Amino acid sequence: MMVLGFQGSPRKKGNTSYLLSAFMDEVERLGGTPRVIDVVQKNIVPCIGCGFCEKKGFCVTKDDDMTHEIYPLLREADAVVLAAPIYFYNVPAQLKAVIDRTQTLWSRKYKLKLTDPARHYRRGFLLAQGATKGKNLFEGVELTAKYFYDAIGAKYIGSLTYRHIENIGDMEKHPAVHKDVTASAKQLLAPLLGREKILFACRENACRSQMAAAFAQYFAGEKWEAASAGSEPAGQINSDMVKAMAEKGIDMGFRKTRLLDQAAWEMKPDKIVTMGCGEACPFIPGSKRLDWDLPDPAGQSMDVMRRVRDDIENRVKALLKI
Repeated sequence: MMVLGFQGSPRKKGNTSYLLSAFMDEVERLGGTPRVIDVVQKNIVPCIGCGFCEKKGFCVTKDDDMTHEIYPLLREADAVVLAAPIYFYNVPAQLKAVIDRTQTLWSRKYKLKLTDPARHYRRGFLLAQGATKGKNLFEGVELTAKYFYDAIGAKYIGSLTYRHIENIGDMEKHPAVHKDVTASAKQLLAPLLGREKILFACRENACRSQMAAAFAQYFAGEKWEAASAGSEPAGQINSDMVKAMAEKGIDMGFRKTRLLDQAAWEMKPDKIVTMGCGEACPFIPGSKRLDWDLPDPAGQSMDVMRRVRDDIENRVKALLKI
């Protein structure tokens, strides 16, 4: 269960960084895998409002960290946490650039009518603090957060906000911060804890295992933590598979391949399902292994790809008993 955090403050080791670190420590204690993006250290080109993503489903900017790293992480994450100080009633410019660029994900959802399989269960949370005591201090940032989470396919759960936090060390000295963080992290992750873990494996992790994991996420992500991996991961996922899944309304954009050994040891799955390719899976105590005899549709016609897709969908439904 990966929890992605965005550290949105330009200050190094400031109050926002402390608050997010405390939150992520609690995430890890609960069994999650924290991953933090320090936004200021990333190369994020601002949105230019060109409308390219609304037609093509991808941003016209292809050579920055948003494209190569952040979009895939947003798709992989089970929960996403925004952490920011208040700048003129909103987030700092560096974090706002990230938020603006999620227009691409908004476009895939609302313009291209594609469904991210994880959007049924992905959850979002806001951490924010500001220097003043103003009554309306957090109205702008909370509204921004709500629209951000809608764009990335996540349910906005709530926020932790703190007033009169200005000098470095103020957050650490706050008398209730650790109690607040403990309660909020549990609130965010409670529905995701205890899910049965299933890992789908094939050789390249570019086609069959990707479809199987996506169907499992789509149909039962609230009950199953599903992932995919390959023994010899390809450089990118199969484009025909992406088209075939889009015919079902399922969005496979921005997915990346993953090494099987690493995925298995990190996830410690309850079940490992191979795609009929004789994968040599690492031994995981307590894991049950299943093998599906499925042909590899890579390089064949779209009709073959569709038949394999439909077979995988039916097998996933049977496995999940839905």
